[in-house]
Amino acid sequence: MESNFYAMISRMKLIERWSLMRNSRPENLSEHSLEVSMLAHALAVIGNERFGNNLDVEKAALIGIYHDASEIITGDMPTPIKYFNENIQEAYKEVEKHASVKLYNMLPDYMKKSYEDIFFPKKEDEYLWKLVKAADKLAALIKCIEEEKAGNTEFISAKKSIRKIIDDMQLKEVEVFIEEFLPAYSKTLDELNQKMI
Repeated sequence: MESNFYAMISRMKLIERWSLMRNSRPENLSEHSLEVSMLAHALAVIGNERFGNNLDVEKAALIGIYHDASEIITGDMPTPIKYFNENIQEAYKEVEKHASVKLYNMLPDYMKKSYEDIFFPKKEDEYLWKLVKAADKLAALIKCIEEEKAGNTEFISAKKSIRKIIDDMQLKEVEVFIEEFLPAYSKTLDELNQKMI
């Protein structure tokens, strides 16, 4: 029996992010999901190695890959609209959930069990999902830094509001990442390579 799942997932590269803002370089959902996956993995590793957690780092990465997959169906809703008020926010969550169910149901039955935890949060994975959410915000912050570095002032207020959201999360793993890794995103390629030579 044929399945449309992976063909649909491959369309992540067609969903443009930051649609209301002038970008020096466009970003698609596929690129964003890869970055979120790497950051979620990093946060889980930091949690395990620095704070004695016992998190499934590979699962964090997988959740990161698929965390916005529903946007293949819904598109990327601009933040000012998505969070305009609680009614819109709740309605959009319902639409996202319906889109996730639709994608999940494209999988053959013999694969569904392996993807269930990735599409639908389980109580025991609550902290992993928090880290993925934090990774999502870190990826947005990094995008703002990159745009600012390219001379684009369009992202200045977004950077401030995203940084506040991140700080309000009060996650130790994120604090470590910001202190140890975030400063490098403001460096040039030559500066990044300097210590390697």
